[in-house]
Amino acid sequence: MADIGKRIKEKRESLGMTQEELAQRLGYKNKSSIAKIETGTNDIVQSKVVEFADVLNTTVAYLMGWDNNVRPIDNPSKEKKKGVTIRVLGRVAAGIPIEAIEECIDTEEITEDMAATGEFFGLKIHGDSMEPKFSEGDVVIVRRQDDAESGDIVIATVNGDEATCKRLRKYRDGIELVSSNPSYEPMFFSNSDIIKKPVRILGRVVELRAKF
Repeated sequence: MADIGKRIKEKRESLGMTQEELAQRLGYKNKSSIAKIETGTNDIVQSKVVEFADVLNTTVAYLMGWDNNVRPIDNPSKEKKKGVTIRVLGRVAAGIPIEAIEECIDTEEITEDMAATGEFFGLKIHGDSMEPKFSEGDVVIVRRQDDAESGDIVIATVNGDEATCKRLRKYRDGIELVSSNPSYEPMFFSNSDIIKKPVRILGRVVELRAKF
């Protein structure tokens, strides 16, 4: 099961998710269970693979390695599944619908399986607030949604400013938008702040496309 553990680790890291966060979402007591799965020390039952795939926004076929199977030699005509092209935006201005933004600087391709789960766009990272995971010039793949779970990395706008990439922390009395770079202080917003400023979530980051 080492291969599935390796794929789980790769997908988790591409989402900027810690072992502890993944453990919490899947109902494990602590991150050591995830660590053992990723190293192949512990096996996973088939039903649990489905849960991993859902949380990591991927497919069971990918985690199990079925997507990598070689096509039978007697069936060369079977075409490889095509990808879906999405726009990469240089910036997202508050108050402007994603589909109305004209500043498309590039395109990226996502799988048909991913495209079937919602609407997606790419966004170029500016600044160093999410280093070391996300660096200037990197592109993140974003699923459009107006809410997310605590621990997710999201694209959000605050007080009408340009959208920013931050980790979301939810509390009973409000939320925090947290930078990975410790040089930046977390931004806390009370429930009333969220409405008044406003604070809006535009989407959840599902994948990093690092630009080297």
